[in-house]
Amino acid sequence: MLKFALVGCGRIAKRHGELLGLSQITNASLVAVCDIVEEKAKEIANQYNVPYFTDMDLMMTSMDIDVISVLTESGYHAQHVINLAKYGKHIIVEKPMALTLDDADAMIAACDAYGCKLFVVKQNRFNVPIMKLRKAVEAKRFGKLVMGTIRVRWCRDQHYYDQANWRGTWALDGGVLTNQASHHVDLLEWMMGDVESVFAKSMTALVNIEAEDTAVVILKFKNGALGMIEATTAVRPKDLEGSMTIMGENGTVEIGGFAVNKMLHWNFQNTLPDDENIMEKYSVNPPNVYGFGHHAYYEHVVDSILNSKKHLVDGLAGRKSIELISAIYESIETGREVFLRFQPKKCKLGQK
Repeated sequence: MLKFALVGCGRIAKRHGELLGLSQITNASLVAVCDIVEEKAKEIANQYNVPYFTDMDLMMTSMDIDVISVLTESGYHAQHVINLAKYGKHIIVEKPMALTLDDADAMIAACDAYGCKLFVVKQNRFNVPIMKLRKAVEAKRFGKLVMGTIRVRWCRDQHYYDQANWRGTWALDGGVLTNQASHHVDLLEWMMGDVESVFAKSMTALVNIEAEDTAVVILKFKNGALGMIEATTAVRPKDLEGSMTIMGENGTVEIGGFAVNKMLHWNFQNTLPDDENIMEKYSVNPPNVYGFGHHAYYEHVVDSILNSKKHLVDGLAGRKSIELISAIYESIETGREVFLRFQPKKCKLGQK
């Protein structure tokens, strides 16, 4: 039985606490929670009958803990992961793993130095239709890839951003690209391959925040395919979709729903027997925007630790989407096409 602790007891911690505190994950249990705001920590601790702390170092020296889930504000992920790494325990960190490439590199180096595995939360990779799509990509059913697109059309009004003063700030959060769309950006690169260059535009349309609530991005992949990212939290009055389309010379797949959870189109020139049942077998209706992926993600983490298996999204995999998002912001600031493997100069993300 792996003993888990939560560091950060905000909105997303309720989902993590539910899975671990209600014994929904095999061989995993919640043993402690921590937040500098005592009321937040106390609320989750009382719900699952575990001790709470307002100091993470005190928690680590007082409790027997195997895995720490870092769920604090995005801009603090690096600081907290690096501090916790010295205890030699495995670490899960919510998306995005960091806001700058330097911070991501420092997190990876710290975990390597102390021998702890670093897991980056990318739960949408475990969505049922996404896993089926990935198998089709790996089997090269698309042939030559032509275009990949993602559409994040969600609603986040001013009230959402006013609930916490770090939301929408460059120092601790970023905008729709870093927060809401980061999972979809990761999925697009996972399916289409490494990105060669990006060109992007953004605006802050309907809310009063530092960062963007609306953006469009054109991508060129190293394999020659093109891509498009459309991301906004300015949909009104409610969420519309979180979707992806992959197009190749031999087929097209579109996954829709509000959390890339519903198979909309599965068409290949060379059909397989299983293709007939795809639409009904690989569509699910999640209860909320977080979907079902966190459950499968935690099962994967536990299996990776207990059975010494390679994990799907380690620090290096998490870093890839940070590099891509940083390049997108660099393009927005410079008004130019930005080629990856670059050194950010104008990107505001993570700047204090």
